[in-house]
Amino acid sequence: MRNLFSILIFASLAFIACNNAQQNKQQEQNSDTTKSESMETPSTKAFQQNIDAKQTNLYVLKNKNIEAAITNYGARVVSLLVPDKNGKKTDVVVGFDNVNDYTQGGDTYFGAIVGRYGNRIAKGKFKLDGKGYTLATNNGANHLHGGNKGFSREVWDAQQLNDTTLQLTYVSKDGEEGYPGNFTSKVIYTLTSNEGLKIDYEATTDKKTVVNLTNHSYFNLNGQGSGTILNHLMMINADKYTPVDSTLIPTGKLEPVKNTPFDFRSPTAIGARINDTSNIQLKYGKGYDHNFVLNKTNGGLSKAAEVLGDQSDILMNVYTDQPGIQFYTGNFMDGSHTIKGGKKDDHRTAFCLETQHYPDSPNHLQFPSTTLEPGKVYKTTTLYEFSVKK
Repeated sequence: MRNLFSILIFASLAFIACNNAQQNKQQEQNSDTTKSESMETPSTKAFQQNIDAKQTNLYVLKNKNIEAAITNYGARVVSLLVPDKNGKKTDVVVGFDNVNDYTQGGDTYFGAIVGRYGNRIAKGKFKLDGKGYTLATNNGANHLHGGNKGFSREVWDAQQLNDTTLQLTYVSKDGEEGYPGNFTSKVIYTLTSNEGLKIDYEATTDKKTVVNLTNHSYFNLNGQGSGTILNHLMMINADKYTPVDSTLIPTGKLEPVKNTPFDFRSPTAIGARINDTSNIQLKYGKGYDHNFVLNKTNGGLSKAAEVLGDQSDILMNVYTDQPGIQFYTGNFMDGSHTIKGGKKDDHRTAFCLETQHYPDSPNHLQFPSTTLEPGKVYKTTTLYEFSVKK
């Protein structure tokens, strides 16, 4: 795959070279500012607060090469420092400098664990064994990322197991946001020896329910706040995707990506086709905001995606055991939030790769099941692994 990257990088240079000159100038200014700053994790004190009668904090994980800061407010990844081509630590995830900005940050979901069901459920309704359930509708007519509060706005119980591992747990009560069952979720963040951030998810319930946990980190491999991600090279290991209606609910079909702007099977600049006005799916999403049906090679972790930062040469590989991945290109980022270092979350300055089951699966029996029964254990793993392009 690395050889493929080397060959196909040249194919994307034409797109990169003709990008707006003023935008490139802004990127250079942002990059210069970033280089002059000391890359550090936010202040722990800025994350210590009492919310809903529970204490929030910031937990720092470190190994020889990378460093992650995670808050138990929403089990969020606040910062992730990885070395770029010059060995400089670069913060590749978007976040805030303090917990107050997360509580006031609207529905950004920066770095959060979202659930009980990540992504959308049509009209906030589904059935289990013939019984109907009604959820909060917080995204137009639909349910999104667990509802009005979801897991992203809860204070999780945290236990730092060692220098590289943090365990977080949250108990969602029967009826919370309309979901059945007392639902216990556990998320373990681990820094791996090969410059990776591994996320292990586990959950149990005492009533049949639905579950789709994922992490909603926003990435910019040139450094958060450094400018557009449109020149990043993206590869997604998927022959098909799930097209959506105008409210971003899957139609139920699996469509081939071939000969469409959704074909990222070879490394392609994110922005090469993002403004294709002839494609109705890009119009619906205001860019990419779609689930890709991953090509699975075995029962364990498979490679889902590979992304290259065009300035930093930071290469991110995503591995998962999940059947899908949501590719989102920051289409609703509008500069209204001040993120770490006093920068702005400008339009399309970050992307998300959320490993998951398909959106609205409870209402599409042909999709992989998201049902969890009592006595069963939901388990899934995702790994974000970093290196520098050779």
